[in-house]
Amino acid sequence: MSDLHLHEGLLRTRDAFARYLQDTPADAVLILGDLFEAWVGDDMRCQPFEAGCVRALRAFGERRHLAIMVGNRDFLLGGDMLHACAAHRLGDPTVLEAFGQRHLLIHGDSLCLADTSYLQFRAQVRQPAWQQAFLAAPLSARLDQARRMREASQAHQQQQAPEEWADVDEAAAEAWLDAAGAQTLVHGHTHRPGSTRFGGQQDGTARWRHVTMDWDLDHGSPRAEVLRLTAEGFSRLPVTA
Repeated sequence: MSDLHLHEGLLRTRDAFARYLQDTPADAVLILGDLFEAWVGDDMRCQPFEAGCVRALRAFGERRHLAIMVGNRDFLLGGDMLHACAAHRLGDPTVLEAFGQRHLLIHGDSLCLADTSYLQFRAQVRQPAWQQAFLAAPLSARLDQARRMREASQAHQQQQAPEEWADVDEAAAEAWLDAAGAQTLVHGHTHRPGSTRFGGQQDGTARWRHVTMDWDLDHGSPRAEVLRLTAEGFSRLPVTA
């Protein structure tokens, strides 16, 4: 799963996520980025809303395998938060070997090559010096800055139709699959959930791309889903409020 974008305005979404973690028979839960709408440092985990999320995550992580990849919204999620959740860090990219197949897991933002302005911003905020300076500010100041950045991002998105948002570059993704020796690509970020054939290998075997669904059970048409992998392959499991 990915792109839950949890924050205080998504209480039904948060509760559905907590119920899923409590009830799922899955052996492992892998979160491919943007679990939170904004993450300004691991001291944020003690805020009332986030503390509730930590409790739900830890209850699962203490029983089964929980792994979290950072996304473009929560790239500052670090070791203290992972420890609090009994979670493992999931690298971006990660190759998952399961049921005789290799699957390449990414958040997806790094391959949206057409979004040049974002990639420039991404390169800046992933620098250790930038992060050290940002995290040195008081929590209240970091939260305020994150709110302003989120509002600017939302205003920019409203100027474009969803189908105009940048998508993963297919040629670059195929190169990553070749390097990983993987048959399938699994990612989020683009808010275009679905499973489609994706290019092809030299032997003619078709590849697949599985895009996870963004969650929102609080506004408009409800949507929430997990991508489940079993020995029979991938399937999509709706999550309800």
